[in-house]
Amino acid sequence: MRILQLVSQGCTMAQVARRMGMSDRTLRRKLRAICERVDVETPIEAVVWAVRRRIV
Repeated sequence: MRILQLVSQGCTMAQVARRMGMSDRTLRRKLRAICERVDVETPIEAVVWAVRRRIV
């Protein structure tokens, strides 16, 4: 959820990866897994999904 939180605050993918201490590729992989888990197509849709459920 920390990844979605940072994306929702307007951080770029590079900034999120740096703050989380992971490579850009690892971040993309994690975001893809999150999107699949919540059945959405994009990370922004995952953020909207999380906000609507008051997770973020």
